[in-house]
Amino acid sequence: MAIETVLVAGASGKTGRELLNLLRTTGLSVRAMTRDPGKVDQLERLGADEVIVGNLLEQADADRAVSGVDAVLCAVGTKPGLGALTGPFVDGQGVMTLADAASEAGVEHFVFESSLGVGDAKAGLPLPARLLIRPILRAKDRSESHLRESGLTYTILRPGMLTDDAPSGDAVVGEGGDSVSGRISRADVARLMVAAPFTPEAAGRTLEIAGRDGLRGTPTNVVAMRWVEPSAV
Repeated sequence: MAIETVLVAGASGKTGRELLNLLRTTGLSVRAMTRDPGKVDQLERLGADEVIVGNLLEQADADRAVSGVDAVLCAVGTKPGLGALTGPFVDGQGVMTLADAASEAGVEHFVFESSLGVGDAKAGLPLPARLLIRPILRAKDRSESHLRESGLTYTILRPGMLTDDAPSGDAVVGEGGDSVSGRISRADVARLMVAAPFTPEAAGRTLEIAGRDGLRGTPTNVVAMRWVEPSAV
């Protein structure tokens, strides 16, 4: 089946807004989800065809969000700080709830923005950063495992340190855990998230990503990916 309708979860976050900016030129129908009712008008101006206000920690809200969509681009996240020391976390339980809803609804592809420092990619994130957001990384790790076992076609992207830089269009992609390390712009992460459902070789894979100009150290296990942009389909 063709992918025609996309859900952006975490649409009011920085990566979410980059996703909307890219999707508005693709011809896809875009549904945005946010927890903040005050962001509805902003998300519509950014190109969302429909905005749902809801909490991914609530199964009914997750079910409503995925109804009728073909792909999920999940860019939810917890901000570091005192509030990140205790759960439940939207990028933990919230992602798992959304994955369950997507599986039940027959969603074709689920793309999850995870992070370096998760699972077998621990060394990709410097130790001080890992210590600062350890509970968040553990939550993301549980979400990754849940998504792999969900039966969904998925792509997990593990970006390095996120920046607000302009897109470079030159991401280095690794696979196998401690492969690449460094920083990457949210715009570049968004580009790969949008492309993933249209890129057959991205299905069922967990990929570490960093911008070429932001690499730290020497990358290993680099994979050559031919990302397919939806406008080219």
